[in-house]
Amino acid sequence: MLVIWLNSEVHPLTGYRIQSDRKVAVCSVHPSELATLQCLGCVKAKIPVAKSYHCSPKCFSDAWQHHRVLHDRAASAVNENGNEEEELFGRYNSSGSGVLNTSLSGSASSASLTNGSTPLYPAAVTQRSGETWFEVGRSKIYTPSADDIGHVLKFECVVVDAETKLPVGHPNTLLTSRVIPAPSPTPRRLIPVSGLDAMVPLDPDGRISSSGTFTVLSYNILSDVYATSETYSYCPSWALSWPYRRQNLLREIVGYRADIVCLQEGNLYNFSLAFRYKVIIMRNFFAPELDKHGYQALYKRKTIEVYNGNSLTIDGCATFFRRDRFSHVKKYEVEFNKAAQSLTDALVPSAQRKTALNRLVKDNVALIVVLEAKFNNQGADNPGKRQLLCIANTHINVHQDLKDVKLWQVLTLLKGLEKIAASADIPMLVCGDFNSVPGSAPHSLLAMGKVDPLHPDLVVDPLGILRPHNKLTHQLPLDKRKACLLFLGWWDLGKVSAYSSFARVGVGLGSDQQKRRMDATTNEPLFTNCTRDFIGALDYIFYTADSLMVESLLELLDEESLRKDTALPSPEWSSDHIALLAEFRCKSRPRR
Repeated sequence: MLVIWLNSEVHPLTGYRIQSDRKVAVCSVHPSELATLQCLGCVKAKIPVAKSYHCSPKCFSDAWQHHRVLHDRAASAVNENGNEEEELFGRYNSSGSGVLNTSLSGSASSASLTNGSTPLYPAAVTQRSGETWFEVGRSKIYTPSADDIGHVLKFECVVVDAETKLPVGHPNTLLTSRVIPAPSPTPRRLIPVSGLDAMVPLDPDGRISSSGTFTVLSYNILSDVYATSETYSYCPSWALSWPYRRQNLLREIVGYRADIVCLQEGNLYNFSLAFRYKVIIMRNFFAPELDKHGYQALYKRKTIEVYNGNSLTIDGCATFFRRDRFSHVKKYEVEFNKAAQSLTDALVPSAQRKTALNRLVKDNVALIVVLEAKFNNQGADNPGKRQLLCIANTHINVHQDLKDVKLWQVLTLLKGLEKIAASADIPMLVCGDFNSVPGSAPHSLLAMGKVDPLHPDLVVDPLGILRPHNKLTHQLPLDKRKACLLFLGWWDLGKVSAYSSFARVGVGLGSDQQKRRMDATTNEPLFTNCTRDFIGALDYIFYTADSLMVESLLELLDEESLRKDTALPSPEWSSDHIALLAEFRCKSRPRR
């Protein structure tokens, strides 16, 4: 046996598609169900055929409000440039993004896939059962094509003698369920909030930003360790698996083509344990994949490892930036655990320190990065001046009963940023999942620079770490536009974060729709997190308004379109959060 193994090799997988199995259409809303009806309006509008199928009249009726948007956009695209299919679906179907095309827009996509060399065996094999299987590939990895949709696949692996090239023993086979099309959510577009109000599609050549502007993406991508069927029972298990989600997330992130990408809950490392924990293999997905698209990565891992049964997963914050747009200057790491230790040593009596640390030590982190722009943002008034930019990326504690800890973590981060601001004249961005709704104490501190001493969140402070309340302030100009807003009559709107810019744009096709997706009382999105049990805004992009201005924002999603899959995550969107993206321009300022 040992000799045979050493002189043999595992032949690449052979993939077959059942030939006698009639190809069927699958539902665009419930891809695990067969289609029973087709929308002829989609066919007439030349919308990709996969979008036109539904499994029942009720399915079509329930999805109509979302489905009719496809018709409206197709008609709009025809009126504008007559190239509706490329305009509407080109970003997700384009092979130019480096992502494999698995859409139903045409069967020719299979030609671009590499699934092995010319078959060594006959192209078709008929078994005793009368089934005829057609060989579709011969390689260790097979990527299903549009031609495979609706069919069952069979994978066959045989051991081949390395010298004679003859099979050894019987082949091992694996049957799949029917192949379903890859979900293709309607692309989100940039909406200008400065100047002309019109939707802007993402440029096909990979460049969103106009000259002198840059884009920032903030996205909690839902760590694999938290994406369990117990928590998200409404999401199909195949759509919840990490191999599927990571590819879907990568496609989405790459499609936004942001200059700076701030991810939270990124699986920075995944350790596979074997041989009684003596062999540890480190794997990393996003860094090498985004490197192919020109991004450099910086990480800050959490200070705790989560064991999920057979592996250790470490998530944290990751910041990526385009190497052709920025260069790395400096990196600061914020470990709230270390800050908690210093705080308790200084303020808490010895007998109470263990209790205090149990409350404060929650393993959350922040990553602060200083970058230098490689493009000119200054204009003629400051020729040759270096354009630096400071980006903070954080994930604040999630527990709702630890309001004091949330506020203390945000205050700690802001005090660290104040030190950087004191040493350099530099625009700042504070991005992340703050696990704090608009109007909460952490949100008030970030947006208004202070917390009202009578704020109800301050009632929860068993360690006294928030007293005196007048220390709950910061000097960063994250909301320093009162004079301008008063002059324009906008002060009552309350300028708080990048997305609050939707509250002040003029009426138009894009802005009017986005205003309906904003909370009129807080001027923040109605939600950035949408699960079956919770919906609300938790994620923000704050910026120093004296040095940066918002040019455009990625459109928000509407709740109705997400509820067709119950909630997030779903087959279309692989996180329980939505991505936020803003385009900024640096303001010209006189030298200090």
